Amino acid sequence: MTTAEIQQQIIDEFSAFDDWMDKYNLLIEMGKDTPVIDAQYKTNNHLISGCQSRVWLHASFTDNKVFFTADSDAIITKGIVNLLIRVLSGQSPDTILAADMGFLDQIGLKEHLSPTRSNGLLSMIKQMKMYAQVFKLKMA
Repeated sequence: MTTAEIQQQIIDEFSAFDDWMDKYNLLIEMGKDTPVIDAQYKTNNHLISGCQSRVWLHASFTDNKVFFTADSDAIITKGIVNLLIRVLSGQSPDTILAADMGFLDQIGLKEHLSPTRSNGLLSMIKQMKMYAQVFKLKMA
């Protein structure tokens, strides 16, 4: 699936709900499906700075594709990082770097997050794109 197709799938899932409490519950449920980071990567080196909660993110590179795993100590944050992983994991570095992540605005997520959670979301995206950039450079 392309990143655009995955983003549309997420938009469709969120559009089934009108109330933001229901959307938060959907995020919490999505968090349960997060590809869990191996315990060896739950270190300060894998913590994302700028997040209100503790979020660990690891990336691996196989067959010219980037794969992400993560964990968080906050259930909503775990759901948010899972959304990002759904869109970006298994994609090429170029695809990750070009991804606009516009679905976050379309589902209304940014406007329903506190400023510190919004900053954390941007930090997660930035870290995922930095991993992609590093893997792209290793391919060259």
